Formats: sequence, structure tokens, C-alpha cells
Amino acid sequence: MTRLLSTVLLLNLLLIAPLWWRFSDISSHLIAWEALVIAPLMLLLPRGRARLIVAVGLVSWVVLATATNLGTAATHMAFARPLNLYLDLPLMSAVYNLLEGNLGQFLAVCAMLAGAGLLLGIAAGLAWLLLPPASYVTKRIPRVVALALLVMATGGAALELNGMRLVDSARLPLVNITRFQWQQVTDTHAARREFIAQLEDAPMQAQALPGLEGHNVLLTFIESYGISALNDPRYADVLLPTLAEMQQRLEARNLHVVSGMLEAPIRGGQSWLAHATMLSGRWIDNQLWYRLMLDSGHSTLIDDFRATGQRTLAVMPAITMAWPEGEIYGFDEIAAANDIDYAGPALNWVTMPDQFTLDYTQKYLLGDSPVFVQQALISSHAPWTPILPVIEDWSLIEDGRIFAPWENAGAPPEVLWQDIERIRDHYAWSVDYAVKVTGRWAERVVDDKTLMIVLGDHQAAPLITGDNASAAVPVHIISADPALLAPFIARGFVPGTLPALEQAENAPRMSELRHWLQADFGEPIR
Repeated sequence: MTRLLSTVLLLNLLLIAPLWWRFSDISSHLIAWEALVIAPLMLLLPRGRARLIVAVGLVSWVVLATATNLGTAATHMAFARPLNLYLDLPLMSAVYNLLEGNLGQFLAVCAMLAGAGLLLGIAAGLAWLLLPPASYVTKRIPRVVALALLVMATGGAALELNGMRLVDSARLPLVNITRFQWQQVTDTHAARREFIAQLEDAPMQAQALPGLEGHNVLLTFIESYGISALNDPRYADVLLPTLAEMQQRLEARNLHVVSGMLEAPIRGGQSWLAHATMLSGRWIDNQLWYRLMLDSGHSTLIDDFRATGQRTLAVMPAITMAWPEGEIYGFDEIAAANDIDYAGPALNWVTMPDQFTLDYTQKYLLGDSPVFVQQALISSHAPWTPILPVIEDWSLIEDGRIFAPWENAGAPPEVLWQDIERIRDHYAWSVDYAVKVTGRWAERVVDDKTLMIVLGDHQAAPLITGDNASAAVPVHIISADPALLAPFIARGFVPGTLPALEQAENAPRMSELRHWLQADFGEPIR
């Protein structure tokens, strides 16, 4: 009897606990019908090869389903969406790289090994519970109880499967996650075929943009700069004064700015999907679509600007390994982390501060001929520590050694991330820094032959924004030539650095920007 109860309780806890994390609600998730079926079933099955096969199958199912439920909870927390095994398994290497950047190689390896060890331990523990030793004898009363429990639980599970909930707090976590993932596999496979057909049947042609001929076009992504930074009071109190100051400083230099919003394809991470969406004019919200788009030879803004006569440049300080995608895009020049002569310290995940990246780009990369630049800033990437000041005298930046005092400044990530309110404060401060230095840089590089497009790549994780935040990101268009901004005003952008926040839920998709540029600058600006 004790073994039966122990198996039921432990198996139930294993199946239900990931739902507590996912839904932050214990009272509605107390019973897993599968635990009440599996435990008595294994106790009643006669010893032999058949029971061993059933046990191996059930243990494998429970372990995989539990790992998937944990992955779903983590994916919701990070990206505000469920785990999709069809799409997300290839991203395990990216998870390791993120851990390595935040914790260091040793702790990252330990974390991955600990996760694998935990799953193996769970499998071994389940096998021990479900397969009692040969010396264990099941007495008559426990067998009767096990049979009654099996019948009752099977009936409850059957009713639940048919939409009739016998017990309000009972669920089918094993069955539900299995059905959900299978449905995602079939739906995603069908969507894959449809997306391939779209790429083949309705390709976007490269198009010269005469309205931007002879201009520098500076496409600048600010990491995790979502609309919540402006419309959530926790962060707006920090960011709104910075935007107001930015507008004043730009106007003092006879620079014009208009602002709007675009809906990002992702939240919390995977910035390269936002970059791909912007460049391609396609909605790229998962890794598979990204690979299909690249492999198809689909044209991008890079081709548009090459046809217009600009040199094309990617400034990617977060890229520390080989980046074959950059070559597929066809940039004339790629400045990844190892190509940028930075002599200062790395700051946790951040390879170099944004102010250094921008200064280096101006000094060594922009050149004298018209250029299209995509640059992805990274100082506002998690873990949001340390927080740097803006160096007002840019001549002091030089090779970046000036940033050495901040190498060990502030709380380390493992300390900061124990306090959710401190995390949120640091998020606001790091985005504020990135916006400030970007605005200061605009003062230095923008003229009447420059169109600068500044935007967030995506919202931060739900940990920062909450579960129901808009996917919109702010967009600021800057130039000394008001004629270059007129098409954006016609599309709903407003003068100044503050977009019309009340329109966040109706923001156009980020993929629209390429279409706008082709439509609005396909002829010379008069």
C-alpha cells in the first residue's frame, strides 16, 4: 500500500509541477489522471517481459512529456509562446551559447549537464517505482485498492478526454502535451509547405530606390526596445524623459524626427528573426521560415540598396562565431565582434558597449561613399548588468579601454536575477542607455543625405513586460531633410520621438517597412 501511494504522489507531482510554473496557479492543477492510472496499472501487471516493455515505454513518455512541459513553461516565460518541438529543437545550441555568455563556459556546461542528469535521475527513479524488486509481494488489499483506483482514474480520464471535467483541479498533462505537440507538428508541416509555395509563387524582386540614391541609410536595431519601455509606468518614467531630451537635442541641430510603431515577429529573443523580417519584407517568426527564406535566394533590402548604388554593411557585435547567413544575405562587408578592434572588457553577455560600436562604425566603417548599414546594438540585452554611463566626450572612447572600470561593476547576473524588481530596474536603465547613445550618435552622423531608421528588435520577455503586452516596438526616423520623412508621416508616423502609444495594438507588421521603402522611394524625391 505504501509503495502504491508513494508512486501515485511522486508521479503526480512530477506531471503537475511544470503546470504550476507555466500557469502560476496551483489550485487548478492538483491531480494528474495519468498518475492515478499508471501507478496501479504497473502494480497489477504480472512480472515478465511485457511489464518491462510497458514500463520502458511509460517512463520514456513521462520523461519526454515532463521535459516538454518544462520547456513550454520556459518558452512562455522567455518568448510569450509555447514550445514547438518541430521548430525549437534546433535552437538548443543557441540556449547553450546564451548560458555561456551569461554564466561562462564552465557554469554553462554544468547547467546543461545538470539538466541531462536530472532527466536521467527522473527516468531511473520512475523505473524503480514502477518496477518493484522481485522480492516485493503485492498483498490482496493493496491489489484491490489498486484495481479500484485504476477503474476510477480511467473513467475520470475518459470523461476529461471527452470534455467533461469530473474534478475541477484534475488534468491530463501527459495526454494534453502529447496531443498539442503532435498538432503543432502537423500544423507546422502544412504551414511549411504553404510558406515554400509563397516563396516560389510570389517572390519579391529586388528594386532600386532612386529616392534614396546617394544617401546613407542607417538601419539601427536597439536590443529589447519594445513598446512596454514607453507605455508601462515601470519603465516609462525612465525612458520618456530621455526621448524628450533626444528630440530637443536633435532639433537644436536642425535634425528632424518622426516616430511610429511596428509589430515585431517575436518576443523576448531570437533577434535575427526580426532582422530577417525587416530585410526580406516577409513575416519570419520562426527558425524554419528563416532557413527557408535564406535557402530560397529571396531578395532583401540589401539587394534593393545594391541596385540603388549603396555599399552594404552589417555591424554585428554580438556575432562571435562563423555567420554564414551574413554571406547568404550578400552584404559587401560584415563587421562581427572579431572584426571590430575593441580593446576593452566584455560586459557579461555583451561583447562591447553600444557607444563603442557606434563610434567605431562612424570612424572606420561608414566611409565616404553612400552606404546601407544594418547594425544590431546589444547593450540592452539580458542580463542587463552592468549599467554604463554615456561618455559625453566621444574622443575619449578610442579603442574601448575606457570601459575597463565597468568590467566588474554592479551586481553579477547570478545575484541580480534573484530579485525580479531589480531585474526590471536594470532592464529600464540598460534600454535607456542604448536609446541615449543612439540619439547622441544620430547628432554626429545624420545630415540631409542620411536616413536613419532606429527601432527595437522585439519586446523583452514576459518577465519584464507581462503576459499580455503588445508585440509592437518603437520606430524613430531621423534626417536633416524633411522630405525624406514625409512618406512616413503619410503612413501614420507622428513628429517627435514619442509614437502614438494608443495605436500599439494596431501597429503594422515589421515586414511592411521594405514594401514602404519600395513604394515611397521607388522614384526620386522631389
